[in-house]
Amino acid sequence: MSADDRLRYEARVRVRYSVLAALAGVLLVAAAAIQLSGPHVKVDELTADLIIAHKRFPIDVIGSVVNACALLAVAGTLSYLYGAAQARKPDLKSWVRIATIVGGVLAALSGVVYAIVIASKANDFVSHGTQTYQQAHQLTQATIVLVMPFIGQAAALLLAIGFVLTSLNALRVGLLTRFMGYLGIFAGVLVIFPIGSPVPVVQGFWLLTLAYLLYGRWPTGVPPAWTTGRAQPWPSSAEMREQRSKAAPAGAKTKPARTPAPQAVGAPAARGPRAAIPKRKRKRRK
Repeated sequence: MSADDRLRYEARVRVRYSVLAALAGVLLVAAAAIQLSGPHVKVDELTADLIIAHKRFPIDVIGSVVNACALLAVAGTLSYLYGAAQARKPDLKSWVRIATIVGGVLAALSGVVYAIVIASKANDFVSHGTQTYQQAHQLTQATIVLVMPFIGQAAALLLAIGFVLTSLNALRVGLLTRFMGYLGIFAGVLVIFPIGSPVPVVQGFWLLTLAYLLYGRWPTGVPPAWTTGRAQPWPSSAEMREQRSKAAPAGAKTKPARTPAPQAVGAPAARGPRAAIPKRKRKRRK
């Protein structure tokens, strides 16, 4: 695909992906808010976990479905952004885009499947048997219950790699500003190592900001790489200082400090301004 064809394609679908990015940001935060609502277990005990999971069945399933939609939207947004970067720098590897899509799909499916399986096991625990620890342990030792969290972690790792490498390469070719590029890298790190609030505020903010940029409403103007179809990396700090020095007018240069005129040997030293003013004698009152 030529640069002109790519620009025409991006102009045709940019609004669509802007809406997708905004939807991803909103749904990520909404899914976390849904999962934080409702009753929560007070003690870390397996039987209590299953009883509370039975009570939270509708909330957990709805939250997992909303989160799955958000993750699919995230994968689609990152795939589009990486495709735009790859069009401007063809030597970028395609596996990053594939890993991002696979990670988003696996994370979405594993979250929904795990929520449904846990709800089913909790229903069996509450509806049948004596509700003992042995029964709870037996129900939670099923293969699918043990395997799904590992699949979810692997999917989250792939999605985090997609966040980091997509943001980094989009920054390098000039599609993202420095602020957006570094924030996207930080958002990817938080996918694996969440810090602070369980609500993905950073990821949601980055996606909403990206939606604003894709829509063409960036405060300082859309980066030129979006309109030229070519890679236009951001200048380094040294290059920016050099450009500013070249753009500065000739009269803006600092003038050299004046050197005092040489004095003849034996000449009296120059007095300060206070020494040149004659002192007034005070009049004595009779």
